[in-house]
Amino acid sequence: MTAATRRPKPDSARPTPRPATAYDDDLYGWAMEQAAALRAGDLSALDRENLAEEIESLGRSEFNRLVSFYALIQLHMLKWQFQPGHRSTSWAISIATHRQHVLEIVGDNPSLTPRLDEAFDRAYRQVRLDTLRETGLAAATFPATCPFTRDEAMSRPFLYE
Repeated sequence: MTAATRRPKPDSARPTPRPATAYDDDLYGWAMEQAAALRAGDLSALDRENLAEEIESLGRSEFNRLVSFYALIQLHMLKWQFQPGHRSTSWAISIATHRQHVLEIVGDNPSLTPRLDEAFDRAYRQVRLDTLRETGLAAATFPATCPFTRDEAMSRPFLYE
């Protein structure tokens, strides 16, 4: 038998492929298998549609984190502005802390920069309702649009008085 007609021996170093974990059955298992397939360069083993959806979801979650940080800033700024008798150090600290979180998330995700105003506006829609519930003040107290700009929210000094 010549080398050309010899059948190749099975590669004992190659692991036997396991059945792929279904995305809907076990997200963790599926994710670990997808990561392993990517690292191994086994593109045929990828669940491309669900993998793409998960990657997009990661991006959306970063945007939603930004909205949440803006919401906490706005909540305490509104309470500070409309409840001066209740001002507290914790509100000022919350504003400062969440400003830092905004700076960090934008620093880590600079492509969010064009969406900062959108995130800020989206945050206010929910914050207005939350502030009404928390303060018990009349709905007319809080304007339909945020009474301060995004730049003011990120820079206005808040010192406990």
